[in-house]
Amino acid sequence: MKILANDGIDPVGKKMLEDAGFTVDTQNIPQDHLASRLNEYDALTVRSATKVRKELLDACPNIKLIGRGGVGMDNIDVDYARSKGIAVINTPAASSLSVAELVFAHLFSGVRFLEQANRDMPVKGDTAFNDLKKNYAKGIELRGKTLGVLGFGRIGREAAKMAIGLGMNVLAFDIFDFNSEVELVFADEQKMKFKVSSVSKEYILKNADFITLHVPAVDGKPVIGADEFAMMKKGAAIVNCARGGVIDEAALINALDSGHLAFAGLDVFDNEPTPSKAILSHAKISLSPHIGASTNEAQERIGVELAQRMIEELSKA
Repeated sequence: MKILANDGIDPVGKKMLEDAGFTVDTQNIPQDHLASRLNEYDALTVRSATKVRKELLDACPNIKLIGRGGVGMDNIDVDYARSKGIAVINTPAASSLSVAELVFAHLFSGVRFLEQANRDMPVKGDTAFNDLKKNYAKGIELRGKTLGVLGFGRIGREAAKMAIGLGMNVLAFDIFDFNSEVELVFADEQKMKFKVSSVSKEYILKNADFITLHVPAVDGKPVIGADEFAMMKKGAAIVNCARGGVIDEAALINALDSGHLAFAGLDVFDNEPTPSKAILSHAKISLSPHIGASTNEAQERIGVELAQRMIEELSKA
């Protein structure tokens, strides 16, 4: 069987598939050429770049499996694919730690003004050093503050564990029932269990100092808009490393400009790959280009998990 890894796959995962007897092609086929080429393959793996919509699936009846290296499958018409007997799998566990670490990179950037300081220092650092020092001298610590986690799946749980390790209080909400106990594993393999507070979304909005989002947009509508920003504490902050569209970006800018919110951290955006200039140029937003899962360690875990699941599924075919 031939597999097209159109958005690439970690070498470890590729070798696992080849050792299992599969041919793996990592040459990228542009989106507009996929319909004419995909029938050369039995299975397809993608990340977020390649879109697998109904029209492509109808044009490629040979495909038996689609593997998504990552968590979200917004770029795949999953239900339609499965209705045609195509297996669709993802790697929900592999990137959780990397995304959670990026959440805290944005939080640290915001509380110590690193986003703006890194813009100012190259321009003014040699002429207005003391002024910059004064401007950015009122940072705050995360320890003792309250983190609200909206969406308590794998990534939300990893974020909660990091917060606990930093001495933060954690509030958690999910639309599904969840286990409020998390286990921290330390470098010497010692383990400790903690319970987080399970509360309502509204309680988090009103009481959290920082909010991290790990939810999909609901029916294409933002989860956090003007009404939700108004409920948040003055001086609070929000981080979105989940999905573009979860936050109403215009309402976010208004909340930042009014001083109601202290800062935001965004790894995902509306209209990717062309986010709004207003968002990209805002002094109170810490930015990264959708790299939550993009660490060497996560990519290897994704490749391994994807290969394992594909071998299992394709062995049934």
